[in-house]
Amino acid sequence: MKNYNLQEKLKAIDEVIEKGPFSDNWESLAGYRTPDWYDKMRFGIFIHYGVFTVPAYDNEWYSRNMYEKDSTAYKHHIETYGKHTDFGYKDFIPMFKAENFDSDRWTEIFKKTGAQYVVPVAEHHDGFQMYDSELSSYNAADMGPCRNILGELKNSIEKAGLVFGTSSHRIEHFFFQGGGRNFESDINREFERGELYWPSVTAPSDFEFEACEGYLTLTEEFMQDWLVRSCEIVNRYQPKIMYFDWWIQRVELKPYLRKFLAYYYNLAAKWGKEVVVNYKHDAIPFGIAVPDIERGQLSSQKPYRWQSDTAMCFNSWCYTEGNKYKEASDIICDLVDIISKNGTMLLNIGPKADGTFSDEETAIMAKIGNWLNANHEAIYDTKPYRIFGEGPTAVVEGGFQDGNVKEFTSSDFRFLSGNGGIYVVAMHPDANGKYTVKSFAKKQGSLNCDIKSVIDLAEGTSLLFTHNDKGLHIFCDSNRVLPEEKSGSSPEGEPGISNEDNVVNMPKVFKLVL
Repeated sequence: MKNYNLQEKLKAIDEVIEKGPFSDNWESLAGYRTPDWYDKMRFGIFIHYGVFTVPAYDNEWYSRNMYEKDSTAYKHHIETYGKHTDFGYKDFIPMFKAENFDSDRWTEIFKKTGAQYVVPVAEHHDGFQMYDSELSSYNAADMGPCRNILGELKNSIEKAGLVFGTSSHRIEHFFFQGGGRNFESDINREFERGELYWPSVTAPSDFEFEACEGYLTLTEEFMQDWLVRSCEIVNRYQPKIMYFDWWIQRVELKPYLRKFLAYYYNLAAKWGKEVVVNYKHDAIPFGIAVPDIERGQLSSQKPYRWQSDTAMCFNSWCYTEGNKYKEASDIICDLVDIISKNGTMLLNIGPKADGTFSDEETAIMAKIGNWLNANHEAIYDTKPYRIFGEGPTAVVEGGFQDGNVKEFTSSDFRFLSGNGGIYVVAMHPDANGKYTVKSFAKKQGSLNCDIKSVIDLAEGTSLLFTHNDKGLHIFCDSNRVLPEEKSGSSPEGEPGISNEDNVVNMPKVFKLVL
């Protein structure tokens, strides 16, 4: 087990704060501004990869659920691996070999998928670090694959011209495996800082915030260790994005959270970089970092930047043999909706333990990449229009809503603007190829200028259309006789990429040339 002087580490953090432009108080940190480069982010890849992929069962919370009596993971563990006294979570580590992990190959796939930024998890709730660390031996460089997974990904991601970020879910480790203290297991003793199971505090099972208040309080030593670990990631890997999971909103953690922000922002200023912190709930005062909504969206357009993080699967963030995958078309619809409301999507994948991707994830990434390639300019070269869209299908605001799949219709549209024109995204293709955008009706609508042409962006073809007091009417059937009103002229420029995935249940994108 590695030993380090905690107080020396804390002193070094304070020295960085003292010498930089930001102090560890909210008033000073309020001077932070979201960088211009982040305004251009539309789509990123999140990666949940770690020891929890070895059992490939339940979800990424296996390291907790296997110690929760009467849970399906608890029963599965005994039936598959034996008693917890003989085989605990730590015993999966030697089985985590990542023998087919190739950071360059991963990055090439992410780039083809259309990602602009990539955020691999540095440390999940299980407490196993995916990077070379001097704070604990329980890391991927010293155990398991014996490779600096995070470091290798950073090099590949930045070499490919993508933005490298990372995430810490360490704070929940405080209670994560505490259930093992309630029966005979390998967590029936006291542990020291740096050990995998430290501190394994018993916690409520429902995780309601009210239930936790006064019942479960983070210890000073754990919060200090959290700060030192978080700052080590920043210092060693210089991520441009640092994402934190939900429990950082704890009141007792606020002083350490302020220290982290000041440390990160000050080091970034020293490096000449502009960085972003993602947070959930109200952990950080508004304007000091970028808010994130887990598995959810906003119902309306916002003047500020925000992020939605979601997964390719309904049931898990990591690979399991029972994953229930989403449809690529549904993911693309959510992406378009998020962008139209001034947000960016962070879409998670869950590689297998050996470092390969499932056939289902590979197919989803290919379909997303094909669609984004064909409609590139409408996604990456635009900004939200003055209204986000129209249609009968409501988007429920808030987190954990992606289980309710939205049944978008051909009357649901999202709007984006750029390149001197407007992009209309039909969220579901119409069987007859006819679309009416009511918001763009002449006189009473929001678009009262002349439209020179309407282009099917993916096909690169000029479409028939009429524009009257009832709306903008677009006709995709090339054999249709043009109504009395004048049609648009042929577009100039290179045609888009045609692909079967772009016409079957995929959103259609129309460019209005003004």
